[in-house]
Amino acid sequence: MKILLIEDDTTVADYISKGLSENSHVVDHHSDGRDGLFMATTESYDVMIIDRMLPTVDGLTIIRTLRASKIHTPILILSAMADVEQRVEGLQNGADDYLVKPFSFSELLARVEILGRRKTQDYQVTELQVYDLSIDLIRHKVTRANQIIDLLATEYRLLEYLMRHAGQIVSRTMLLEHVWDYHFDPQTNVIDVHMSRLRKKVDKQFEQALIHTVRGSGYVLRAPQ
Repeated sequence: MKILLIEDDTTVADYISKGLSENSHVVDHHSDGRDGLFMATTESYDVMIIDRMLPTVDGLTIIRTLRASKIHTPILILSAMADVEQRVEGLQNGADDYLVKPFSFSELLARVEILGRRKTQDYQVTELQVYDLSIDLIRHKVTRANQIIDLLATEYRLLEYLMRHAGQIVSRTMLLEHVWDYHFDPQTNVIDVHMSRLRKKVDKQFEQALIHTVRGSGYVLRAPQ
């Protein structure tokens, strides 16, 4: 699973990150509330672990903002604030679970993995659609205006990622990490080549273009105005 950890105690954060990584999870860690909120609203995660007391933006504000933005990613609050009223407050503000510090890592891991399974069960999507373009995620079938579009494997992953982030600007770094699994910039034109091929298949034969370049920022797939 891909997990966002927002925790300002570096010792605790390193302990959690190391443990989760050893259990085959990918962890993005941020110690500042504002940075954590930015990542939570721009990246896709399976579970988020959020401390309540954070610099710049507190944990409950982050959670309320996410829920108001219709982001339903399961959230585990990790906090030294242990009173019943404080735990209830966390859950009432949109958290799915609450774990008090100090904690056992085995319990944290179990809770995180349960939340990850819950997300899969509750929010599993089988089809994506933007305007007249759709992807059947079960059969890997792509159609536009009821016409079948044949895509190569990388083109399909690229289109799926764009559609999962429809209306959002997707940077080259995001594409390299999530489509090609590069965690560095190889300084090649691999994105440009595949994006050009994808556009020819998805847009060229149709009156309305759906994939757009945002100069200096990346790409966006959106329905016509």
